[in-house]
Amino acid sequence: MKYPLMKNNVTKSDIKYLISFLKKNPKLTQGPKVLEFEKRWSKWLGVKYSVFVNSGSSANLLSLQLLKIKYPKGGEVIVPPLTWSSDISSVLHCGFQPVFVDIDLNTFGMNTEEIIKKINKNTKAVFLSHIQGFNSLNDKLLNVLKKNKIYLIEDVCESHGAKFKNNKLGSIGWTSNFSFYYAHHLSTIEGGMICTNDRLEYNNLLMLRSHGMIREMEDKRYQKKIIKQNPKLNVKFIFQYAGYNLRNTEIGAVLGISQLKRLNNNIKLRNRNLKLFIKNLDGNFFYKDFLFAGCSNYAFNVLLKQKNTKIFNKILKNMDKNGIEYRIGSAGGGNQLRQPYVKRLIRLKNFNNFKNVEHVHFYGFYIGNYPDLTIKDIMFITKVLNESVK
Repeated sequence: MKYPLMKNNVTKSDIKYLISFLKKNPKLTQGPKVLEFEKRWSKWLGVKYSVFVNSGSSANLLSLQLLKIKYPKGGEVIVPPLTWSSDISSVLHCGFQPVFVDIDLNTFGMNTEEIIKKINKNTKAVFLSHIQGFNSLNDKLLNVLKKNKIYLIEDVCESHGAKFKNNKLGSIGWTSNFSFYYAHHLSTIEGGMICTNDRLEYNNLLMLRSHGMIREMEDKRYQKKIIKQNPKLNVKFIFQYAGYNLRNTEIGAVLGISQLKRLNNNIKLRNRNLKLFIKNLDGNFFYKDFLFAGCSNYAFNVLLKQKNTKIFNKILKNMDKNGIEYRIGSAGGGNQLRQPYVKRLIRLKNFNNFKNVEHVHFYGFYIGNYPDLTIKDIMFITKVLNESVK
């Protein structure tokens, strides 16, 4: 592909920094560099605690495991149909019932009014995805969640640095999840982060990440309490929870530390690219009414205003012809309600209550946006799109 989804996201300076580290013959499993990266990320994001894991999907899973500790009998979690599969599968794996809400086209996030309608006595959390750099939060939703004592879990995997008012997304919810996959704003090749301002949950996360072992804890008073409750166990091998091994490595942390230095500038470049892309897109055929406040663009979203399969297929054909990589359906391939793993549990005869996500599913896609993309590149891509609808 001449215009891939991502290009040069691990730079020569990253590799040079990593080689310098490796020459010291360090321990490569989770160690001091992981802790350093966690602290640097927390400072950048504006939270108290961060836990580096092996993927954004693992971060999703740990958020739901924390919720399961609070609600062992389960309950309902409100989720979007436009998101990555692990948001929903983590809800299912942890014994909660997903409740789906349609999206707003101007943010691709869940519709606030529809979320509020679905809230009831069984609602334990709202798992909100900030799709491809757009903010999905507002004061009305936050006030309703606070009033009803419902946890907010933020999926910020595609939206590093996006903001609601003056706060970075991921610093607002009870927990937040980030992905550092190769194509994202910051990459450790594979990796993720889960963040919180709650010290108890932070210590629970440290245990859950590493088999449930209490020796991973930061809170020594909490640790001593558990040891006292289990006098016949070796203190090095007390498993408080049925945990996982979701740790990352020192190599991933070193890459993360290196990339964090240029993250803010990369966000500026991505947003610059987005403004140029939207400005030159033909508004007669393509949807352009996105809410850009607080945006940290991940990819160029392309959405037909009207249903037209013939034109949509023509666009895709011209994209292929010109070497422009794309993903149909936007985040996660479109409507998750159409996926086999969901259809086995939730059988819908029609999708009338999910009109917006259905439109994105059949008439939307995204194109890669990255710092190396030039003005000339963007002008060419928009030219291909605009000529395809004539």
